[in-house]
Order: sequence, then structure tokens, then C-alpha cells
Amino acid sequence: MINIRRLNTKDENFKCQIKDLLAWEVTSDDIITNEVGDILKQVKRRGDEAVLNFSRRFDRINSKSLVDLEISLKQANKSLNSIPTEQRQALEFAANRIYKYHEHQKQNDWSYTEDDGTVLGQQVTPLDSVGLYVPGGKAAYPSSVLMNAMPAKVAGVSNVIMVVPTPNGIANDLVLAAAAIAKVDRIFTIGGAQAVAALAYGTETIPQVDKIVGPGNIYVTTAKKMVFGSVGIDMIAGPSEILVICDGNTNPDWVAMDLFSQAEHDEKAQSILMTPDAKFLQRVEVSMQNLLPTMERKKIITSSLAERGALIQVKDINEAVELANFIAPEHLELLVENPMTIASKIRHAGAIFMGRYSSEALGDFCAGPNHILPTSRTSHFSSPLGVHDFQKHSNLINVSKKGSRSLGQITSILARGEGLTAHARSAEYRFKD
Repeated sequence: MINIRRLNTKDENFKCQIKDLLAWEVTSDDIITNEVGDILKQVKRRGDEAVLNFSRRFDRINSKSLVDLEISLKQANKSLNSIPTEQRQALEFAANRIYKYHEHQKQNDWSYTEDDGTVLGQQVTPLDSVGLYVPGGKAAYPSSVLMNAMPAKVAGVSNVIMVVPTPNGIANDLVLAAAAIAKVDRIFTIGGAQAVAALAYGTETIPQVDKIVGPGNIYVTTAKKMVFGSVGIDMIAGPSEILVICDGNTNPDWVAMDLFSQAEHDEKAQSILMTPDAKFLQRVEVSMQNLLPTMERKKIITSSLAERGALIQVKDINEAVELANFIAPEHLELLVENPMTIASKIRHAGAIFMGRYSSEALGDFCAGPNHILPTSRTSHFSSPLGVHDFQKHSNLINVSKKGSRSLGQITSILARGEGLTAHARSAEYRFKD
């Protein structure tokens, strides 16, 4: 039995209700923070030995050396060849679409020449190395391997190092197969905060990387926050979210299943439906009740919908769009007529799925755009993972002799105004003669 809240924007206390519904902050309690801090300190100080000890403690790994926890590319290719043909073809199909999409994101060098011969521009270079964290506790996520590794490879990163926890030493063939397809360079079967620490600081066996990407549990998330500055990170992600805006003309079973698709991730995931049609809300709720018994993860779905789900009646689609921009969801489905027109009014969303046939699940696996998206309303100021996360820019400045006079005079005035006379004289020396 699903117990999901029903809200109406006409209610006097709706603003308070929606704020309470959306309330979520990716924070750790003092116990987790202290524990993660100790793990980071130990790994930084003792390297391989600490990573191995924590892996034995948390993942029940019996290896004597961290070297033993590296999976060779030959082994990964063996996994690729061992999985069912149907799964291999599906992974390769998804990988091809993800790669193709991200190729369009690649940024190139550019420059322009001014009248006096001065050349200004930008040089784009890939990161040297990236650490890819792949969750591996409750489930296996080969799709996350592809979504993280493919844009890195498109960007030109030469060293992609994957870490994935393998409780009891059991590796998942689908994850390894995805790594082989994505051409990951090295694979270590470690996870948790100790894996993040190893990537951030480097050990005798695991090289330090420039950036760590990929989702994880609260320990991994906390570790990523704490190592930021020593390395870059992609984002701090919260639970998965979906917001569906529907005009009432979509099959209610489709909508119910779309809400389920995110609710099944975990108990803290959020699924929200907004429509101006009160009768449609009722039809969707009936569909949810009828479909729930068929769900393998029905306990998680039930808990998620009860704690953070909602069916919201709005005045009209325009009000739904306004509210969507406030919510800034990770995934937004526009199950309406003329979805492109509505999408142009959306300012804040991780991914926008337009039209009745664009289920969010397609975006999770094989549509092509990245499924690593800003959550917890952070799409107000951040973007999906992409090639840009694996490239950096250097400004190019080649000043001509003539340009050094005009720019130098302005620099001299501004620098002396700030009391930086060495700056001023450095510029003046180029043109004073």
C-alpha cells in the first residue's frame, strides 16, 4: 500500500509544504565526519597498508597486498567476452551513443588577432589523470562506468583509474565489461573513503589523480568533500529525483512507472508529479497501487514515496513550469503537448525529457546524454557531468611590440592606482625606450 502525500498549490500553507518536501542537505554527522577524516589521515600517512587494512575491515577482502586488488585489462576483457551476447551488445550500443553525444561537447583551441598584431586566445588541454568511483555495494552500475569514462576519453584523458568495491572479493562481470568497452586504463577493487583517499593522495600502488568523479554513499561523498583542494571533484550528489509535469493526457501507468523508476533507487529518492488535472492525479495513484505488487523493490519504493514523494495539483501548466524552476529537479519529464515550447521556459533542471515517449529510464542507460546530474536543487548553479569536466583552459596572450605600449600605459595607470609599482614598472619597461 502506497501512502503518498497530495498537495495543492491553492493551499495557504503550500509554500511551507513544498519547502519541507524538498528539504535535503548532503551533510554528515560528526561520527561519520570523524571516521572519514581518520581514514583519510591513515591512507595519506601509511599508503597501501592503510587501504588494505580498511578494505579487509569494510569489504572483507583477504588479499595480502594491494597489488593483488588490481584487475588487469586482460581480465576485464575476459569478463566482456564472458557475459551474454545480449548484454554485451546492449553495453556497446549504449557506449557508442554516449561517446557520440559527448563528442559534440568537446571544446577546441581558439584565438583572434587584434589590429596591432596582439594575439589572444584559449588553449584547451585534457586532465592528465582521473579517478572514477563506481558504487558496488547494494547493486552493480555498469552504466555509471560508461557515463564517467566516456566523456573523460572524449576529452583526451590519458589515464583513467577506476575503483570499485567488491565485498567478499566478488567482482561484477558487467562492471568489468563496461570498463573494457570504455577503455579504462587501470582497475582496483577497492571502495569507500579509503579508495577516495588513495586516489586523492596516491599510495605505493595507486597513483594520485587530478580529479575524482562518480557517485557513492555518504562515506564516499564525505571523503570527496574533504579531499577537494588536493584534487578536483565532479559534484556532491544527493538522492535521485524525478519531477513529472503532465497535462493529464498520458497513460497513467506510464507515469506511475516513471515515478517508481527513481523511487526504487533508495528510500531517500524523490518522485513528484504535477498536473492541473485532479482526476488524473487520482488515476495515477490507482495505477501506482495496482503496479506496486509487481515491483521487485517495492519496499524501497513504498518508503521513498511515503517519505519524499508527492502528487501536486497545480492551476495550469504555466504554474507547473514556475514551480519546476523553483524545485530545479535532477530529472524533469514534460509529458505535454508541444514539449519543446515548454522546455524553453525551463531554466533549472539537470536533464529535460520532452514528450510522452521520453521516459527518464532511457536517459539513465542509453539515450546518450550523461546521467550524472546535479541534485538537491543544485541545478540552479551547476550542470551535468560532461567533457568540460575533464578539460581545462589556459589563456593565451601574445602581445605585439605596438600592443605593449597601449596595454602597458593602461596597466601602469591601474597598477599605480592599486599601489603595485613593480607591476607598473614591469609594463613600463617594455615601452619607455
